[in-house]
Amino acid sequence: MGALSHIRVLDLSRVLAAPFATQILGDLGAEVIKIEKPGEGDETRAFGPPFLEGKNGESGDATYFLTANRNKKSVAIDFAKPAGAALVRKLARRAHVVVENFKTGTLAKYGLDHETLAKENPALIYCSLTGFGHTGPYKDKAGYDYLIQGMGGLMSITGQPDGAPGAEPMKVGVAISDLVTGLYTANAIQAALIHQARTGEGQAIDMALFDCQAAALANQAMNYLAGGMLPRRLGNAHPNIVPYQVFATADGHLILAIANDGQFRRFCAAANLENLSADPRYATNAKRVAHRDEIVETLKTVLAERSSADWIALLEEANVPCGPIHRIDQVFSDPQAQARGLTVPMTRSQTGPVTLVASPLRLEKTPPEYRNAPPLLGEHTAEILSEILNLSPGEIASLAKDAIVAIR
Repeated sequence: MGALSHIRVLDLSRVLAAPFATQILGDLGAEVIKIEKPGEGDETRAFGPPFLEGKNGESGDATYFLTANRNKKSVAIDFAKPAGAALVRKLARRAHVVVENFKTGTLAKYGLDHETLAKENPALIYCSLTGFGHTGPYKDKAGYDYLIQGMGGLMSITGQPDGAPGAEPMKVGVAISDLVTGLYTANAIQAALIHQARTGEGQAIDMALFDCQAAALANQAMNYLAGGMLPRRLGNAHPNIVPYQVFATADGHLILAIANDGQFRRFCAAANLENLSADPRYATNAKRVAHRDEIVETLKTVLAERSSADWIALLEEANVPCGPIHRIDQVFSDPQAQARGLTVPMTRSQTGPVTLVASPLRLEKTPPEYRNAPPLLGEHTAEILSEILNLSPGEIASLAKDAIVAIR
C-alpha cells in the first residue's frame, strides 16, 4: 500500500506542471481522478509527433502525454455545462485534494473555485497553480514554461557568453520551470495533507511558476542578493567554481567537475600538470575563479590531446569527478540506469506496451507503485461515476447522450 493510498485527488489540471505534481502523488499511492474535456482532453494528448500507434494502426495520444499522467483515471466531463459542473462538485465533496491550473477566476464561473468547494467540504485542500499566482499585477497573465524561464531569470544565465559564437539567451532543453513547480507543488500538497490529518482543516495553496523559478535560481540568486554580483551567461562554465565545465577532447567532449582544491591537486598530478597546482594563482578555488581565463585556456590545450575515454579512465582512477555527455539513448542503456531501474514497462488498453520513465523515489517501506498506465480519454468515466457517485448505468448513459460526459 502506497503512503498516500488513503488519499483521493481530483485533478482538474492539464499540460505539465500540475499533472507532474499529481503523478507524483499517484505514484505514492493516491487515487488521482483526472477530469478532462470530452473530445479534447489534456492538450498534451496532441503535443506531437511522435504519437503512439493504436493496435489497428490508428494514431493515438502524443508521447508527451505519457510524461505526467501515469497512475490516473480519466473522467471526461464537460463542466462548462451546469450538470457537468455539478458532477465535479460532487466528486470534490468526496476528495481530499483538488488540483487545478486555470487562469485566475476561471473556475469561479462554474462554482469550482476554492471558496465554493470549501463550503461544501471544509477539509478540502485546494491547490491552484498558475503562471504568476493569484495576487500581484501579473495575476491575470497566462504563464507558460518558456515565458517563465525568461521572466524568471533562467535564460539570462543560460547560453554562450556575449561575444562568443551563438551568443544569445537560451532556454533549458526541457520545461524545467514546469517540472520544478511540479516538485514544489507535490511538496506543498503533502505538507497540507499532514496538517489536514492533524487538524481536519483544509486550506488553499497558491502556487506560481514565476515564484518557483525564482526560488530555483539557487546560488545565482544569492550571488546577486547577498554577493552584489549580477550573474551573466557563462556557457558551460560555473560562476563560482573553476575548473567546472565542458572541455573538448580529441574525439568529443568531457565534463570536468572539480569542486575543491584537493580534487584540483589530484587532477594536476594525474594530468602531469604539477606546475599548475604549484602556481599561487591557482592554489585555491577563489584564485582560480579570479584567473579563470588563463587556466581554462591552458586546460583546453591539454585536454584536447587525448580521447574522452582515456581522460575518464585516468581521472576516475585519481578520484577526480568527470564524465561523458550522453545522448538520451545512452542514458537509458547505461549500466547504472539499468541497475537502478530507471524505466518501467506498462500497458495501455488501446496502444499496448509502453516504456515510461520510472519514479526516482526510493522508499523502503512505501515505494512508488505503477498501477495504471496513462489513461485513454474518458477511459474511467463510467467506473468513477458508478463507484464514487453511485450513478446507475441508465443515469450515466443519459449524461453521455446529453454530451455532459463521454464514456469509452
